[in-house]
Amino acid sequence: MEAYDFVSLLLRFALGGVMLAHGVKHARGKEKTSRWFGSIGFKSATMQWFASTATEIGVGVLLISGFLTTAAAAGVIGVMTVAFFSVHRSVGFWITARPDEGWEYVMVLTAVAAALAIAGPGQASIDDLISVGETTLALTLDGWVGAAGVAAGFAAGLLQMAVFFRPGDVTPE
Repeated sequence: MEAYDFVSLLLRFALGGVMLAHGVKHARGKEKTSRWFGSIGFKSATMQWFASTATEIGVGVLLISGFLTTAAAAGVIGVMTVAFFSVHRSVGFWITARPDEGWEYVMVLTAVAAALAIAGPGQASIDDLISVGETTLALTLDGWVGAAGVAAGFAAGLLQMAVFFRPGDVTPE
């Protein structure tokens, strides 16, 4: 295993572990998390809870396994885009700002996800084991395809904000 492969594995486990932990936390707190989504201005708060929970658990598992890494990274970027615009942006940079948290953490998770999408998952991944023609899924989905995945993640997050986020119309579910 080359140094890049080890670093990619480390980043996938770190990012995947964080996302999986957040998803499990949300899954265990359906009512609380749904109320929170409603309180900050999301329509269909229970659906937001489900989408957030399913996405975080799903991308966590995919990143840890190194399967469909670019799609998983795009999912992280989508979630972080929503988190940035709905919660963290107005607080400023520092995560230690209280009572809310700034966007430095969101930025780091987004940067790691973008790096993994563009650079690829490395050899210690399921993507690297799957043949696609004369190459692997890992090599097929990195580079410019990975960059398109990054853009798709941002676009998905912005679309979710446009459709569901109405902070002036707070109605907890």
